[in-house]
Amino acid sequence: MKSLIKLTLATALAIGTVSGAFAQEFTKATVKKVDAKAKKVTLIHEELKSLEMPAMTMVFRVQDDAILEKLKEGANVEFVAERVNGKLTVTQVK
Repeated sequence: MKSLIKLTLATALAIGTVSGAFAQEFTKATVKKVDAKAKKVTLIHEELKSLEMPAMTMVFRVQDDAILEKLKEGANVEFVAERVNGKLTVTQVK
């Protein structure tokens, strides 16, 4: 019986950890500037909770050309930023 309880708890913990790793929080922003040649975008963004960063205007890298194409100056977007090789990078946009 104790083995079953331990197994159940271990499974619940593993599921919680995996779902937490995939649950990415989108942040609202306005696109201020797009530099397609340098693969960078300047965003006026709300607080980035996942990176513990207050609301501000800043430049992010964009590795994926498909994401870069979605970014137009003046557009309101929601995005996910992560540290990729030490650089703040936009990894998702909607």
